[in-house]
Amino acid sequence: MAGLLARMARVKTPPLHAMTPAEARAAYTLRAEVLDPPRAPLARVEDFTIPAADGTPLPARLYAPSHERLPLLLYLHGGGFVIGNLGTHDSLCRQLALRSGGAVVALDYRLAPEHRFPTAVDDAWAAMHWLAAQAHMLGLDASRLAVGGDSAGGTLAAVCALHARDRGLALALQLLITPGTTAHADTASHKLFANGFVLDAAAIAWFFDHYIEHHHRRDWRFAPLEADVDGVAPACVILAECDPLVDEGVAYADQLRAAGVPVELELYRGLTHDFIKMGRAIPEAKLAQQVAAEALRQAWES
Repeated sequence: MAGLLARMARVKTPPLHAMTPAEARAAYTLRAEVLDPPRAPLARVEDFTIPAADGTPLPARLYAPSHERLPLLLYLHGGGFVIGNLGTHDSLCRQLALRSGGAVVALDYRLAPEHRFPTAVDDAWAAMHWLAAQAHMLGLDASRLAVGGDSAGGTLAAVCALHARDRGLALALQLLITPGTTAHADTASHKLFANGFVLDAAAIAWFFDHYIEHHHRRDWRFAPLEADVDGVAPACVILAECDPLVDEGVAYADQLRAAGVPVELELYRGLTHDFIKMGRAIPEAKLAQQVAAEALRQAWES
């Protein structure tokens, strides 16, 4: 990881917080899969749309290793609510489908600053609600539904699990990969890993300022640590030791456990935020993908 960080530092690209959102999206899309393994071939890769609550068609992509009636994972990509799309997480979603044996539906939810909080939350929940009711139209098994995501997508996944509990929708699993869960970037790990560990403090501030007003940040739909988590779906939480978000990820796993929620917590030592998308360079990325896939498989079979 240290060697990879040194190579990244030698690539003189402007930091995200020095760009406009449009520039940052283009830059992220260009380099997002550089360290991912090649996109794995699958039996089904299909683009379609899911209606948002206001009727807007949201792009989505189905990944499945077979044409059978499979269980499914709604996957929400990372990118600080400002960047990221179906393409940036294509390789990861293919790996999760291939390794788990289930289907993955990735959602291209609307991004800030054009669509500020809580639009991403509303889009994610609309997609989950639609899949619960309409997955049979895709030939999938809505009775075995999970939600997951990385980084900001992990936040959205945690919030979806809370929404599902409140609305009586049973989920098999919430897969939370390096999620953000706290209202303010004020934990010890935010200070310790503020610079030089992939996700910098300046980038986090840039993402948050584009996405949400400061006085709304105690809202549990932004900061799941503010929520009552009793009765939510079982969780698989995958964290990186050298990540500004690691403390809040551990805190959320602890909060779930304290509420009696089954939790599998995996903490990868010496790795940074976004490591799960570095399978070409970091062997632990593939291990983490397999852990996620096994957690999904077990949840779908239970």
